[in-house]
Amino acid sequence: MSEHLDFRTEKYRKGLVILGRGSIVTDIGLILSGNIRIEHTDLWGNKSILGIISTGEVFAESYACIPNEPMMVDAVANEDCDILFINIPRLFTPCSLCGSQNRLIHNLVMISAAKNLQLSRRILHTSSKTIRGRLSSYFSQQITAQGSQKIVIPFDRQQLADYLNLDRSALSKELGKMRNDGLIEYNKNTFTIKNPKDL
Repeated sequence: MSEHLDFRTEKYRKGLVILGRGSIVTDIGLILSGNIRIEHTDLWGNKSILGIISTGEVFAESYACIPNEPMMVDAVANEDCDILFINIPRLFTPCSLCGSQNRLIHNLVMISAAKNLQLSRRILHTSSKTIRGRLSSYFSQQITAQGSQKIVIPFDRQQLADYLNLDRSALSKELGKMRNDGLIEYNKNTFTIKNPKDL
């Protein structure tokens, strides 16, 4: 399959833009090691993090599947990473020698559906007008996903603020209030939610 699908592997250092806003892409990226963040920066420099993509996951699949669709976001190396790029036009060109091609297309559809759910969750998390409401929505979803009231999130404070579309100092202040109210305990990106029903 690698010959037919034109695979290539690239290395990126932390902080480098892998695919930039406005780019026209024909390849999807599969992260072999490290992780990246998908972010949007508006004309005034305000940044929003739309998600973190980890090892084993893919990115840019929506843009690669729609010809000549410019990217609206940046894909940035969140840490040093290795990425395998797969050419989408080649993927949809039939090849009698590639029995695994249908499986790859099936997986791509499943991944796209999962990404749509991730974006829907972010919309839900940012729909509350209050900082506590946004944090409660995010923590509730993480408790469900991780199956524990002790959760580890993939964001530092600035990234969490960007993800929830909040000011970092306001976020930190609200986290402090929630700790003082006995709702949560935290150390860096590990949080313990005392009683989820009280959020």
